[in-house]
Amino acid sequence: MRTRALGWFGRSLPIVFVLVSFFVEAQELPQSARQPVRRNLYLSKDSNSAVPEVFVAARTVTTLRFEHPCDPVGTRMLGWEGRFEPLLVGGGSVVIVPLRELEPDDRFMLVVALTDGTSLPFTVAAAKDAVDGQVDVFPDSESPEAVRIALRAKQEENSSLRAENWRYRREESSVDHALATLLANNQIALTPFRVEEKWRPLEPDIDAEVFILLPKGRVYKGRAAVVFQITNLASEKPWKLQEARLLNAATLEKKPFALRASTASIAPGETGRIAIVMDLPPLDSIKTGDRFVLELFRDGGLRQGYVELDLESLAIRARR
Repeated sequence: MRTRALGWFGRSLPIVFVLVSFFVEAQELPQSARQPVRRNLYLSKDSNSAVPEVFVAARTVTTLRFEHPCDPVGTRMLGWEGRFEPLLVGGGSVVIVPLRELEPDDRFMLVVALTDGTSLPFTVAAAKDAVDGQVDVFPDSESPEAVRIALRAKQEENSSLRAENWRYRREESSVDHALATLLANNQIALTPFRVEEKWRPLEPDIDAEVFILLPKGRVYKGRAAVVFQITNLASEKPWKLQEARLLNAATLEKKPFALRASTASIAPGETGRIAIVMDLPPLDSIKTGDRFVLELFRDGGLRQGYVELDLESLAIRARR
């Protein structure tokens, strides 16, 4: 059976090629590496309402867009020297570019003057969960343009919710999702799977076990599962899964799979399980060298696992 030398684990596996250590180099990405988002900001006419915040990150362009032209003379930000590039004000836009990351408690007062005499205050702060790329500001939430944009956003939201509800209904009746739920709850005995292989990478802050499961019996049934059992050894920070991806290694085509987790967040000292059930290609279509790539990303966009599944070896093992 073909094998391949591995990196961090220092061993070869007949089914799984682990090309990157499962839980290493988990360093926080700078805020500026996050993808900027676009949002609409509808201002309140209530004088007691809070000053709206704009969230920025180092060397990331944040643009405020207004319905009316801005006045470059009256537009200013207090205390920006040495922390930001000079404001760019032109037409209906104000461009903000921080030179470095802001501290969590930093607050900068920005006043945008419009040519119609309106002055609008904002607070510029460090990005938390998202960086503002473009903020479309509507001082009058009842203006025709504001109403049109709000209606379009609500229609898009409703469409997204309908698609999500439809996906949930499909998953409720999906055999793969039902099996993933059982595996995530450590009820392997109630599934048609057997544990074919398992290994335990030794990494700081994480105690992890990885299980490869195949259907019982000697008939190729075109299905496999991978279960990650993770104990969070960190003293404070919870471990959260952001995304999992399954790709064809040759074409990078995304492949469908079912994923279930025993918990949304693994607190320090706690253990959680992530189960992934995948459909494999028909037996007669599998060729030597065909592989699936499974990637796991934790919160913050950190790739924590990169696993290659040898489809030919999986098929051979499934018929043992």
